[in-house]
Amino acid sequence: MLISLLEALIVIGPLLGSIAYVTIAERKVMGSMQRRIGPNKVGYYGLLQAFADALKLLVKELVLPSNTDKILFVLAPMISLVCGLLVWTLIPYGKGLVIADFSLGIVTILAISSVAAYGIILAGWASNNKYSFIGSLRATAQLISYEVVFGLIILLVIFFVGSFNLIKIIEAQKAVWYIVPLFPIALMFLIAILAESNRAPFDLPESESELTAGFMTEYSAFPFVFFFLAEYGAIVFLSTLSSILFLGGYLIPGVESNGLMTGLSLGFKTSILLFILIWIRASFPRLRYDQLMAAIWCNMLPVVIAFSILIPCIIKAFEIY
Repeated sequence: MLISLLEALIVIGPLLGSIAYVTIAERKVMGSMQRRIGPNKVGYYGLLQAFADALKLLVKELVLPSNTDKILFVLAPMISLVCGLLVWTLIPYGKGLVIADFSLGIVTILAISSVAAYGIILAGWASNNKYSFIGSLRATAQLISYEVVFGLIILLVIFFVGSFNLIKIIEAQKAVWYIVPLFPIALMFLIAILAESNRAPFDLPESESELTAGFMTEYSAFPFVFFFLAEYGAIVFLSTLSSILFLGGYLIPGVESNGLMTGLSLGFKTSILLFILIWIRASFPRLRYDQLMAAIWCNMLPVVIAFSILIPCIIKAFEIY
């Protein structure tokens, strides 16, 4: 029990720190792209700004609107945060360096991420604010829509490996990373994780110009912090999952590495993907909701279904197994 608790703390501690510094990196990178300075007052080069923001939010008064379902109102951000942290127990940081090495690791991740959507749904349902309710409806439709493509793309990778285990998926990429034969699929997966994590240009559930803050409109203090951590934690997690599926995870090309080097390799690949996500946010305007739905149901889904038929046929034709 004590060992399991220590393992969880070893993972969660650096994770929360990385989430804090992703927010600083995002503001710095976007500031540079938009010819602004970004945060530079708190700490050296603004490196303590995230902790100042966290302290500000935690000392704010917790306000529970009188016309809400208070149990669901408080429970919703907890569901989002717990699910957002739970998936990290399945991530391998090296060969054998994983808290929970399940044979059905990918399936477990999909199951937990599906439950996380209930946090957003309940946040809008518990509130009597129209912006919160509209934001949760948008989030529900968006997550369900892109979860289809998200799952099918993961299934295509599983066709190559023949296993749902994350370590086996990584070890199968020793010869070639899957981004090489599956480059169009990797690009669509990048679009899918943008929609899954409510990132621009797919940030319609919390679009400030229309819905104030969407499903988070009536939240303050620590419940807002929970949603904030869950959202940025999802961004980091999905970038890590992308590096595992398409960039070889902790593998270093041509080098038999273990220990610290495997963790640094996974972190470097994840950081590159995080930079790309920030770059996209700074570059593209928000889509209309009909454009968002047309992109998935009319464009991406038919292509992914076609690949779902083509790739197993190619594998069988060449007898890869």
